[in-house]
Amino acid sequence: MALYETLFIARQDLTPENVDSLADKFAKIITDGKGKVVSKEYWGLRNMAYKIKKNSRGHYVLFNIDADFAAVAELNRVIGFNEDVIRSVTLLQEHPVEESQLFVCANAKDYKAGKTTKKDTTKYDLIQDQNQFDIN
Repeated sequence: MALYETLFIARQDLTPENVDSLADKFAKIITDGKGKVVSKEYWGLRNMAYKIKKNSRGHYVLFNIDADFAAVAELNRVIGFNEDVIRSVTLLQEHPVEESQLFVCANAKDYKAGKTTKKDTTKYDLIQDQNQFDIN
């Protein structure tokens, strides 16, 4: 069996429960084809660089798959017919990929968006903001 990485973007108006059920449906296609979903990561509802099919945001879901080509081809066929999926890409991996620490949520309903915190400004930051450099 070969290692694959599949990323799909679901429409922005789907609820997290719908995204989870869609991901479970895709995972079932792989397991029915005698493959294995090594990991599933939900990256959240993110902004896209440009609108795709009138959507400016999308739910990003990544699968790491260990399966034969036939199961992955069937997954790509089903994703292509699904109207809830805006874009998808499947890549062949040479080495096993461990779960990334950037996105640690496995399900959409458990996802909590991170908050940015402002760090305290020091006197060095204020001095650096005041300095201007001319480059000729």
